[in-house]
Amino acid sequence: MYKAVRARMRGLVCRMRGARSDAGMVTSEYAMGIVAAVAFAVVLYKVVTSGQVSEELQAIVKQALDARM
Repeated sequence: MYKAVRARMRGLVCRMRGARSDAGMVTSEYAMGIVAAVAFAVVLYKVVTSGQVSEELQAIVKQALDARM
């Protein structure tokens, strides 16, 4: 019984060590996701602050505020 439990624990420990070996990949994936999100935010900001889109958004907000309840 002792040997079986010890073998099982050794297997679990080895599996956990193997799972830790690609921890750097997770960090690089997060970094790429953040870069992509920032790039998307910059593009969205440029579109929203452009003249025509800004006027349309202001018109939509003004129309919503003037609506009767």
